[in-house]
Amino acid sequence: MARKPNYDFERRERDRLKAEKKAQRAAAKTDSRNPEADLDDQGETSDAEPTPSDPQNL
Repeated sequence: MARKPNYDFERRERDRLKAEKKAQRAAAKTDSRNPEADLDDQGETSDAEPTPSDPQNL
């Protein structure tokens, strides 16, 4: 015997997956538009001066 379809759940699941994929695409798009922002997050092109309390500067 075939299972009873659960249309509401299936639709919510499809919508959830679609929204997740859309969010990933939007994040990738913003990352590709701002390559400088990626470097700032990694600390490679930081313009801020080091603070004296920073252990790496001791």
